[in-house]
Amino acid sequence: MTACVGLEEYRSRRKRLMNSMGLAAIAVLPGAKVQRRSRDTEYPFRQDSDFHYLTGFNEPDSVLVLAPGRVKGEVILFCRERDRSAEQWTGERLGPERAENSLGVDDAFPYSNLGEILPSLLQGRERIYVTLGDYPDFDRQLIEWIAKLRTGGTRGGVLPGEFLALNHLLHEQRLFKSNAEQRLMSQAASITARAHVRAMQNCEPGLTETQLEAELMYEFMRGGARAPAYSSIVASGDNACVMHYVKNDSVLKDGDLVLIDAGCEYDHYAADLTRTFPIRGRYTPQQRDLYEIVLRAQIEAIRAASPGADFNAPHNSAIRVLTEGLIDLGILDGDLDEAIETESYKRFTVHNCSHWLGIDVHDVGDYRVGDQWRALEAGMVITVEPGLYIPDIASFKDVKKDWRGIGIRIEDDVLIEKNGNNVLTAAVPKTIEDIEALMNG
Repeated sequence: MTACVGLEEYRSRRKRLMNSMGLAAIAVLPGAKVQRRSRDTEYPFRQDSDFHYLTGFNEPDSVLVLAPGRVKGEVILFCRERDRSAEQWTGERLGPERAENSLGVDDAFPYSNLGEILPSLLQGRERIYVTLGDYPDFDRQLIEWIAKLRTGGTRGGVLPGEFLALNHLLHEQRLFKSNAEQRLMSQAASITARAHVRAMQNCEPGLTETQLEAELMYEFMRGGARAPAYSSIVASGDNACVMHYVKNDSVLKDGDLVLIDAGCEYDHYAADLTRTFPIRGRYTPQQRDLYEIVLRAQIEAIRAASPGADFNAPHNSAIRVLTEGLIDLGILDGDLDEAIETESYKRFTVHNCSHWLGIDVHDVGDYRVGDQWRALEAGMVITVEPGLYIPDIASFKDVKKDWRGIGIRIEDDVLIEKNGNNVLTAAVPKTIEDIEALMNG
């Protein structure tokens, strides 16, 4: 059965959010706009993540209003009207008439009537929860409506006197994935895993990084994912030492490694997976040595990703293994504890080991509570992605030539469960033996 989020879950999400807002508050969330690509062409529409989380509605020009305690209905949607002429060009619209049943909202109005209806909904509310900064044009219009209400003589009526960021309440809710969300993320991970396996099987010297990226895209779309969750990184040789390399236009060279960091988006949920493998199908001795360090670090980090551990525990575990490995190879000097204390390892490993994952690839949610890393809890999903990078540039000339021009990252998606964790992307080989067997099979 196809994984999906049901209507009742969207209702529950909205109700939970309104309960945390209180009766004196109102929330106003605009949906995303169609974005111009060039001249008269547009990018494929992608709904705002918060708006999608609360509605599952994927049309532009829409606004969601949550008004706790409103007698005529607490959940109000503004959306585009049906238009036969426009629909002939861009496809069918839901329209306000069908929105109540299809989306489980209490009231639905034409988007063109927003300026007439929304100001009246704001009256009687002390606080307004907004996503200030995400859509500046809408923010300005909202402030203008409130200003007109203030100067228009509301005869002592209550108007919002406090703007509050909706992010904290909503993003804390999004941090914990429901069973339906976990199924969607497992599906995204499964499609992504098949794509990485396909790339390994079709990799050979002489191809371009773009051609290898095409193998990923084929498998994404074949699996039902219309797009990647982020710009795919296909980085061969020294390109792998650029963290967000997306040119993907170099030729794959015999003897080099290629680092692929790519994940699909399936029904708005992201996967994020990285593997680093030899273009010819066999690791060189130097590549093997560095790869084994990163793999050990990742295994220890995943082991540390358990309920009750703090968010940074996987990173700390990985850093200790990476630093010890660099010292053993003679790439770093000195004592292990001293190297960690002085952070001399940061020259070779420049990013944190984890981030939240969900509707956004770098998903929402606080990493700290006060001045402490927050504890990992069941339902959270994180990435675990240690890496080592030794670019072949002047500032690394003190490192032996055999080590330079190598970048290695290994990344999996990890669901925190009540009694441990579940690696959603485990289907992709990551030991040297398994990768070489797959590529030479």
